[in-house]
Amino acid sequence: MWIALASTISLLPAETLPSQLLDLSSWKLTLPTPGKNENSPREIKQPALQKFSDPLHFHVDPKARAVVFRAPCGGTTTKGSSYPRSELREMSRKGDARASWGTNDGFVHTMALRVAITHTPKVKKHVVCAQIHDSGDDLMMIRLEGSHLFIERKPHEDVTLVRDYVLGTPFDVKIEASGSRVKVWHDGKKKMDWEVAREGCYFKAGCYTQSNPDKGDAADSYGEVAIHRLDILHTPAPTVEE
Repeated sequence: MWIALASTISLLPAETLPSQLLDLSSWKLTLPTPGKNENSPREIKQPALQKFSDPLHFHVDPKARAVVFRAPCGGTTTKGSSYPRSELREMSRKGDARASWGTNDGFVHTMALRVAITHTPKVKKHVVCAQIHDSGDDLMMIRLEGSHLFIERKPHEDVTLVRDYVLGTPFDVKIEASGSRVKVWHDGKKKMDWEVAREGCYFKAGCYTQSNPDKGDAADSYGEVAIHRLDILHTPAPTVEE
């Protein structure tokens, strides 16, 4: 069960860690900064993630009671992508192995989050805040382009969530994969029920900025996402009686 936070609660202490607001036990974090070498991004895994915060790219906003993810357009990118990210990648429950599941493996895989996209790059105003990735590529993304908030699911048509999204507006998203279907709810309303069978899947959440200096944006122009609540759940699928 996911319970909305009351709007009248007090501010969080300034020193609050992201792990005190979100359950990060089954995630790792990719940052848009150099890692072991200049060509690969920094990754923070468990147990280090429990005590980790970054004042620019991954920190708590005490007033909003949310974890802020920021990725500048000139940031370090992952292999196979030309765009930077400050983003969580689903791991095993202990956080020591990469999560990998199928859309028809006998389980119901659910990610629910309350999230706001708070900033986009100035030129290419595109930001992804949540996704399912499979063994080879993204399966679906919750994506903002300008003021159009939608589900991207290549090569199929997009599914609109909001045509006139206002930056900073929190919204609820639930993504569920089971029985060779992926379903998405936006603010409690089912928006997609897609028949699709994939393996090697995992959830991602945070800020995946969809621009870089080659697209005309300055290196310090950025995308930013605030996550107020984030839950993942994997439960056995209900048995269908004949």
